[in-house]
This record gives sequence, structure tokens and C-alpha cells, in this order.
Amino acid sequence: MTFTLGGLRTILRDCAGEPETGDLDGDVAAITFEDLGYDSIALLETLSRIEQELGVAADEAPMDELTTPQALVDYVNGQLVRATAAA
Repeated sequence: MTFTLGGLRTILRDCAGEPETGDLDGDVAAITFEDLGYDSIALLETLSRIEQELGVAADEAPMDELTTPQALVDYVNGQLVRATAAA
């Protein structure tokens, strides 16, 4: 299983709605969540949903490093690879 930017967009919209600034459908991979208008609460809700849907532990997430959509997608995919390798 691979987590994609499209999957993150869906979860972000479900958890936090459309961004206050910018266009979530645009090239947002390297734009910070802060610049998109998402606060830490929105990110926590998003991580919680990812944990529910994919089994990636949100409480272990390095929040200070997950500042962009691409960083979050890469983190989730890394966790999924580790889980698959451990199984």
C-alpha cells in the first residue's frame, strides 16, 4: 500500500476543510501547512484519521518535521514500509 498526495488531500478536506489560503488541488507538496492555512489542530486530526485508516501511529509522528504535505506523505509511506517489513 502506498499513501499519496491525493489521499492526503481527501483526508485533509474531511478533517479540516479547504485551506484558508492557496488551492489544495494545486502543487502544494512543498508548501507548509501553515502557509496553506492549516493549524496544528488540523494536522493532529489528519494524523488521527491516517492512524485509523492506515494504522500509522500518530503519537510517534515527528510533528516538527511534518511541515509540508510531501513530508507527511513520505513519513506515512516510510511507516507503511516498516510495518510491511516487520510483518
